[in-house]
Amino acid sequence: MGFKVVPFIDLTRHYKEIQDEVFSAVRRVFEKGRFILGEEVSAFEEEFSRYCGVRYGVGVGSGTEALYLALKAAGVGEGDEVITVANSFIATALAISQTGAKPLFVDIDPETYTMDPNALEHLLRRQKAKGGRRRIRAILPVHLYGHPARMDSIMDLAKRHDLVVVEDACQAHGARYQGRKVGSFGLLGCFSFYPTKNLGGYGDGGMVVTDERRLSEKLRLLRCYGEKEKYQHVLKGFNSRLDEIQAAILRIKLRYLDQKNEERRRKAEIYRRMLKGEGFHPPVEDEKARHVYHLFVIRTKRRNGLQAFLKEKGIETLIHYPGPIHLQRAFRELGNSKGDLPMTERYAKEILSLPFFPEMTESEIEEVVKNIRSWIR
Repeated sequence: MGFKVVPFIDLTRHYKEIQDEVFSAVRRVFEKGRFILGEEVSAFEEEFSRYCGVRYGVGVGSGTEALYLALKAAGVGEGDEVITVANSFIATALAISQTGAKPLFVDIDPETYTMDPNALEHLLRRQKAKGGRRRIRAILPVHLYGHPARMDSIMDLAKRHDLVVVEDACQAHGARYQGRKVGSFGLLGCFSFYPTKNLGGYGDGGMVVTDERRLSEKLRLLRCYGEKEKYQHVLKGFNSRLDEIQAAILRIKLRYLDQKNEERRRKAEIYRRMLKGEGFHPPVEDEKARHVYHLFVIRTKRRNGLQAFLKEKGIETLIHYPGPIHLQRAFRELGNSKGDLPMTERYAKEILSLPFFPEMTESEIEEVVKNIRSWIR
C-alpha cells in the first residue's frame, strides 16, 4: 500500500496488557454463579464513587439510562424543561425527552465547546421574563470530549434560580475542575462505561453518583422495577442493571484509569506540539480544568477535504458530532431553526476527531501529522 494504516482507536492493545487480570475476574464471577447485582457491582459502586469523591454510586445498564434515571430521581418529569447543549451525543437530549420533559438548548463556549454560562444566564433571564421559569427544572451540562464544563458559574446560576444540576460526565472519567472530579458538583453525576470511554468495559454499562443517600436509594428502586423486596414494588421502576461481569472488569480497569488519562494528556501534547503553526484549532484546556482527552478534536474550515484525504491514506477519523441535536429530525417538534445556536452550528461543520487512544504510539501520531502537513502543502 505504501503507507501506514492508523486506526481511530484500538481497544485490543489495553486488553492485551490486562488480559490475565480480566480472565481471572470473569472466572471469579462464573465460579460464584451470580451475574446480576452481586458482590462485584457493589464493590465497583463503592470504588468508583470514592474515586469521584462522592458517597454513593448506583450501577445501571448504560450512560443513557444513567442520565434518564438521574433525571427521574431528581423529580424531572412531564411538563418540565431541562437546559442542555446541542453539540453532544443525542443520548443527552433523549434522556430528557424520555422523562416527559423538554430539552432547551443553549450555545457553547467557543474555546472549550462546553455550555456557555453567559448563554445559560441569558436563557434563564429570558424565560423568567416570559413567565416560564417555573417550568425549567434542571440544568444538564456536558463535559464534552473529556473537558469539564465551567461548573463554578453553572452551579452559581443553578443556586440563584433554584435549579437542579445533573452532570453528563459520560466522556470525562477522572477530569477535574478547580481540583474536584466531575460528577461531584451537581446533585447527580452520570457516567457511561461504553467500551471506547476512558473507563470502558467490554459491553454496555453506566453509573449515577451522588452524595445524597435518599437519591441513591431511589435510584436503586428505579433501576430494578421499583422493587424494595422481592415482588414488592413501591414505585414504577425500570430494568437497568450493571451486570457482574462488566463490574468485575471495570474494577480492574479503574486501577489503570489515572495512568491512562496521563497517557492521553501526554499524547495530546505531542499532537498539539506537532500541529503548531499548521493553521488548525487544537483542543484548549481551561486554566481551572484538567482535561482527560476522551477525544482529540481539531477544527478546520476545510474539514471534509482533510477527512477524505486522510481516509485515502489509511488514517481513520470521525466527527463528534456532525449534526447538532436541535436540528435533528427526531426533535423537530421543538421548532428549532438554523441560526438558533450559531457557535454550535458553525463548529459542527469544522470539527474533526483525529486517531487517539492511550496506547497510540508516537510514530502513529507522526504519521497522522505528516499526512495532514502533506494535505496542507
